Amino acid sequence: MEILKERSGERLTVALTGRLDAVTAIQFDKDISKSLDGVKNLTINLANLDYIASAGLRILLKLQKRMNTQGDMKIINVKREVREVLDMTGFSRLLTIEEADAPKKLSFNF
Repeated sequence: MEILKERSGERLTVALTGRLDAVTAIQFDKDISKSLDGVKNLTINLANLDYIASAGLRILLKLQKRMNTQGDMKIINVKREVREVLDMTGFSRLLTIEEADAPKKLSFNF
């Protein structure tokens, strides 16, 4: 898994690429925990995350709990496969997920 971080003042954006599984979740937890001091706004971009396991879900929940005390967190650009896991496990109700704008449907009345 690849972790890209971009910090601007109190804002931190983290982009994950690959798989967030039992092995990579440990790496992600260590890496992100060191980066949260002074962060008020955390954004996690999952546009390139192909898979999430229960260990990855646990880290996301841990991050949400921490950010609830020091600011806010949102998850953006969730792929369909990952979103299905979040929905089936109920995590989509516990995490702040920002939906991408869906294309608007055109309707014609004849």
